[in-house]
Amino acid sequence: MEINAIQDEIIEEFSVFEDWMEKYSYLIELGNSVPPISEEFKKPENLIQGCQSQVWLNAEVQDGKILFSADSDAIITKGIVALLIKVYTNHTPVEILNTELYFIDKIGLKENLSPTRSNGLVAMIKQLKMYALAYKAKMK
Repeated sequence: MEINAIQDEIIEEFSVFEDWMEKYSYLIELGNSVPPISEEFKKPENLIQGCQSQVWLNAEVQDGKILFSADSDAIITKGIVALLIKVYTNHTPVEILNTELYFIDKIGLKENLSPTRSNGLVAMIKQLKMYALAYKAKMK
């Protein structure tokens, strides 16, 4: 599925909720549905800098596509990173780098996060794109 189709699906999923308490509950549910990251990937170099909570992000390439896995020690943050890896995993570095993330604004995520979580969101996106950039360079 294309990245924009996944974003549209997320927007539709969030549209059924009337308030942000329901959306937070859904984020927690999403976070709980993510398979736990392997302990071998919970190392300092996989920690995202700029997040208040601990967020580990791992990326591997398979058949030219990046497969992301992530975990966090905070339940809402884990839900946020689950959304991001849902959008970006199993896509090529070029697809990731060339796609604008519009679902964040459409579902109102950024304006309903605390400033520290909002900074963490930006840090997560930056790290996902850095992995894509690094793998794109390696594939040349």
